[in-house]
Amino acid sequence: MITPLLLKGVTIGLSVAAPVGPIGLLCIRRSLADGARAGFICGLGAASADAAYALVGGFAMTAVARWLVAEKPWFGLFGGLFLIFLGVRIITARASDPAAERPRAALAGYSSTLLLTLANPLTIMSFAAVFASLSLADATNYLAAAVLVAGVFAGSALWWLLLSAIVARARRHVSAAMMRTINRVFGAVIAAFGCYATAASLFALA
Repeated sequence: MITPLLLKGVTIGLSVAAPVGPIGLLCIRRSLADGARAGFICGLGAASADAAYALVGGFAMTAVARWLVAEKPWFGLFGGLFLIFLGVRIITARASDPAAERPRAALAGYSSTLLLTLANPLTIMSFAAVFASLSLADATNYLAAAVLVAGVFAGSALWWLLLSAIVARARRHVSAAMMRTINRVFGAVIAAFGCYATAASLFALA
């Protein structure tokens, strides 16, 4: 029973992580700037948030889920403003960081993607629906839910590992001038995501 559930969790994690958005752009940019390890650590922030929300959905923490969803506009506002901040920072970033700064940059990348992924509490609803369809969202199936949550984290982490490794292979072909262009384009797109999220949240709060 455990192996099929783990594989289901991996599949769910992959499907949640794979769509390209601001998190994917941050991971790609980090992989190009600092290498596969930094890109993977950046992606692990998103995988950790996916696992946290899967935990809430899988263990039927209804009160927590309802509160998070009810406060979605505020989470969205925070996430949107944070995306704008990150976009501006990326646009103005240097082509490459000194090697001494890379461990701190990797930690900052992890924290950024963790916070941004947590800023979308509606993710809980998708996980809750999946767990309910598998008859796991009740107190008698904690072990099964835990296995599925572990699979979600593993699947999401696997996606970020593959993405960062593939992107990093092209890193040696990226010149400083190309990296500055990538920073400007990616930064502008990420800031645009932030502007949209901020506007949508303010409309919801109005």
